[in-house]
Amino acid sequence: MEIITTSEALRAACERLSGAGYVTVDTEFMRDSTFWPVLCLIQLAGPKDELIIDPLAPEIDLAPFYALMKDRNIVKVFHAARQDIEIFCHEGDAIPDPLFDTQVAAMVCGFGDSVGYETLVRRLAGGSVDKSSRFTDWSRRPLSEKQLQYAMADVTYLRTVYEVLAKRLTNTKRAHWVAEEMSVLQDPETYAMRPENAWKRLKMRFRGQRGLAVLVEIAAWRERQAQERDMPRSRIMKDDALYEIATQLPKSISDLDQLRAVPKGFSNSRGAASLMEAVERGLAMKEEDIPVVDGPEPLPAGIGPLVELLKVLLKQKCEEHDVAQKLVANVSDLELIAAHAEADVPAMKGWRRELFGEDALRLKRGELAIGAKGKRIVLIETGRS
Repeated sequence: MEIITTSEALRAACERLSGAGYVTVDTEFMRDSTFWPVLCLIQLAGPKDELIIDPLAPEIDLAPFYALMKDRNIVKVFHAARQDIEIFCHEGDAIPDPLFDTQVAAMVCGFGDSVGYETLVRRLAGGSVDKSSRFTDWSRRPLSEKQLQYAMADVTYLRTVYEVLAKRLTNTKRAHWVAEEMSVLQDPETYAMRPENAWKRLKMRFRGQRGLAVLVEIAAWRERQAQERDMPRSRIMKDDALYEIATQLPKSISDLDQLRAVPKGFSNSRGAASLMEAVERGLAMKEEDIPVVDGPEPLPAGIGPLVELLKVLLKQKCEEHDVAQKLVANVSDLELIAAHAEADVPAMKGWRRELFGEDALRLKRGELAIGAKGKRIVLIETGRS
């Protein structure tokens, strides 16, 4: 294991890895007190290399690493890649390409929904991961040998996991399934933190149109404050306070002190004036500019039994092809498929349509029936068309 703390050593290591067919990648970061994640370690392994890069070292420039991430001659292998890629996208404008996520690949290969790294290490690499250093403060220096070994294990075993899964995907001719899934992880929009969209992250749905307009503006205000001050959203203002403001519609800064969820004394803070400006923008928003939030589409009467049959079909097809159900469709998708001739859901596109979608439509048209043979569910051609 090589510890890299200088730009020169990093450049040499990346040049060496540029000849590898793939590299496995993981990171350790801290986000407890910041909006943007603080990158603390980068772990890299090629077929013959094991490296830890220290991004906090004073004499290091990560440009060679980000160039490696964009080198299309090398497959970049992660497990559950989204948070790692978010960091690379924000700090280095680098989205790994080509990309292979072993969590997605494992779901395609029948390991169930959102399978954990430890499970794959045990089942595919015959190893075990010591998680005793899981709660390390990775920003501290120096790190112990045990902590470094723990971090390194997240990419060393990943080599074997990748090789086994890649071989299975080739043998089952499903490599293109995983490639389709990588498009979302590689889309820069996945990592865009636009303040105007911040209200969409809020779990509670707001009904009143004017209150919703205010919620849109104050959620955008909080997002800007959090990004500019590099603080967690909740430290700027908690969700409950945003909802209360959008409900009560305060008319002045002093009104903020009358709200239970707003921190005491907030009216004297540096953010109070800009928050009230956001409230005023919401109150003045044109009707046509207020987002329309549609609730769940009511199901047509009597469609419930068809949805249940689609659930059985989904389970049967996924067990037959050894694919995680979560990756193919959820209940909302099935309801839309039942209600519409051509639902705009992932299950009706690409490899999912081949595996499940076409048969779902045939079931709706009466061309396919579901029966039982002993303890097994069987699909029966009806001869109708």
